[in-house]
Amino acid sequence: MGSKAEAIVKPWCPFCGMDIGRPTEGIQRKMREFPMGTCECGAVYVSDTTGHNIGAAMVECLVSACNDQGDLAWELVPEDDYLTGIIEDYDEVTHQVVPKRNLDGRAVRGVLFFVRLHKEMAELVKRFTPEAAPRPVGQAENDETPAAGAPVVETAPDPKRVRQRADKQAVKELARRGDIDGLVALYYDDRKVLRYLQRLLYEPDTGMRYRTAWVLGQVCGRVATCEPGPVADLLHRLFEACSDSAASSWGMVEAIGAIIAARPDIYGAFTRHLFNFMGDPGTREAVLWGLGEIAATRPDLIRKIPFYALFPVLNHANPVFRGLTLRLLGRIRAKEAGFQIMGLQHDATPITMYEQGQPVETTVAELSVQATRTIHEEEPHGE
Repeated sequence: MGSKAEAIVKPWCPFCGMDIGRPTEGIQRKMREFPMGTCECGAVYVSDTTGHNIGAAMVECLVSACNDQGDLAWELVPEDDYLTGIIEDYDEVTHQVVPKRNLDGRAVRGVLFFVRLHKEMAELVKRFTPEAAPRPVGQAENDETPAAGAPVVETAPDPKRVRQRADKQAVKELARRGDIDGLVALYYDDRKVLRYLQRLLYEPDTGMRYRTAWVLGQVCGRVATCEPGPVADLLHRLFEACSDSAASSWGMVEAIGAIIAARPDIYGAFTRHLFNFMGDPGTREAVLWGLGEIAATRPDLIRKIPFYALFPVLNHANPVFRGLTLRLLGRIRAKEAGFQIMGLQHDATPITMYEQGQPVETTVAELSVQATRTIHEEEPHGE
């Protein structure tokens, strides 16, 4: 039996970690040499079945990401304007990654090359695109994130610096202090930082779990501006841990929500997978908190899931569940549940919420009033 590393798997996006569809020639070929596809996160990819034309594939992928605006593509700077990724050992015939590089006696040498524009550049590309033309850069059309909230790309560390080695105690102390800058700097010296932070999630104290999850989300949000792949890998590990019935999921669901909320433009597609854990009573509170974090900046992602299934939670016996649901529905302006939300304005049950990793004392009634006010505020952009 082959090892796990030799297993044939579906190809994935190196930025968001989601499975990708088979590259196609497209309706209008436009003189393209390589089959092409797009990921939900906005990445554009091309397939070079021989693996010998990667240079041409890179050029075609970048130009296509710029909606065939060649002059603009040549002006872009790697890392500053876009990120690249590559998946090797790709078999275009079966749409699989074959690590052994041989399938039924047939050599597998294909390569998938990816380009993902940074948010600001994707917005610029939109201006060069005729309204009737297809959009190769994914979900930008529906992105409701304010431009002012666009993440700043991390500056590359000084190559002459004295590198530090991460250890469990140092990471724990930085996380306890909430030193995001220190953790990000340490990550670029030692990639084990994310794994050490993940281990800190195994914490019986509720407040510490939320604190660590929020810190991990902030660190991942910063790291993902340059290296989204390791964060996608972390998300997959967290989902696997949550799905393992033999393991504790303490802090895992909270961390997933915090990471998606920090970079919904890249990892927003994971929102629907997070919602799937609502059916487990042991993770329901963490899911409601995580969805509420995402809703703060990307309410559209919540509206793409069956959020109406959350309405009955407003009547749940657990007041924390009621409070978290009020926060979530208020942030997505759920007018559909307006009467139910207003009905809780006399529920004076005290609860503890967590905002940016810190406990906040409030009541269900206060959250009901706040949600009602948000729902009836004048919506931005005339919506």
